[in-house]
Amino acid sequence: MCASTHPRKGKTTMTDTSPPDMPPDLNALESLPEAQRERITETAKASQALASAPPMRLTQKGDTLQIGFVGVQPEVATVLQMADMGTADSDFHQGLVRQIACLGSQKVSVDSVASNFVMAVIRSVAPRDGLEAMLATQMGAIHAATMMLARRFNQVDTIAQQDAAERALNKLARTFAMQMEALKRYRTSGQQKVTVEHVTVNAGGQAIVGAVALPARASI
Repeated sequence: MCASTHPRKGKTTMTDTSPPDMPPDLNALESLPEAQRERITETAKASQALASAPPMRLTQKGDTLQIGFVGVQPEVATVLQMADMGTADSDFHQGLVRQIACLGSQKVSVDSVASNFVMAVIRSVAPRDGLEAMLATQMGAIHAATMMLARRFNQVDTIAQQDAAERALNKLARTFAMQMEALKRYRTSGQQKVTVEHVTVNAGGQAIVGAVALPARASI
């Protein structure tokens, strides 16, 4: 069980795990067209250059949800996760990462991919503080819920089910758009910037920059 939803029974612990051996298939790469090989090389270099936290590996043992990390010690992974979240507050990190881990906890089964996806969303947003990290987390969760509703929408059997799924899907999609707008407003402090690139003034004319009030036209 998840600690955030079952505080009396659920537990969340952190452990260390090792990465699986996944050697590249060089023969498969050589058989690809040159353009595709170049894209693969560029993407691989960019991926290796990332300094983000390693993926989490969730395991459920009884009523305890354990958080492990791939390839590094938990202490190292914790600091990298804090950097990804844009925070230096260990209490904030501990609370948020457990909430993210709970997104991958489904009763007796776990889905590390779901939690790691939310962490990837946070990294893509590149939060500058805790508030942006929380909003990015919610955006990842809302997107996941939206896609789940989209899948259910394609599997409905009745008109009532279709209407219910459609309403829920629309609400989630609108919520995500509102979250994007909220992040934009927060980062710009709600200010709008207007830049005048080029102004042409003819001889005898005068340039006016700003709001211009025109007199009301007389009705005929």
